[in-house]
Amino acid sequence: MGPRYRLERPTAQARELRNSATEAEKLLWARLRRSQLGGLKFSRQMPVAGFVADFMCRSEKLVVELDGSQHFDNAKSDAERTRRIEAQGFRVIRFWNSDVMTNMDGVLEAILAAAEKRREREPTPQPHPVNGRGS
Repeated sequence: MGPRYRLERPTAQARELRNSATEAEKLLWARLRRSQLGGLKFSRQMPVAGFVADFMCRSEKLVVELDGSQHFDNAKSDAERTRRIEAQGFRVIRFWNSDVMTNMDGVLEAILAAAEKRREREPTPQPHPVNGRGS
């Protein structure tokens, strides 16, 4: 359902949202949980930047949002929430609930591609030579 309203109690609100997940959220979570997707560890309904993100992979700084029909009228506020979350160093990708319901493989491929793109931008640090000598 996308990042929720600005929160005063983000942890409590996240807990409530986990307990009232949409069908699309349940289906996607079944495919993301337990590091099933490329070994990526996702959490669901995570507080970030004063909002609650649907799914988050902390190691890749990736937020996955699911949007239902209510988001047709909320494009401007969704864009602002995305901007605030991205200001925290995350990349936000969005999918319609209907995409999850009808094209799960495409959604999963797009999530993997976003994680891979992040890895390409931030290469793994190389060990430093000891005492100025090579390895």
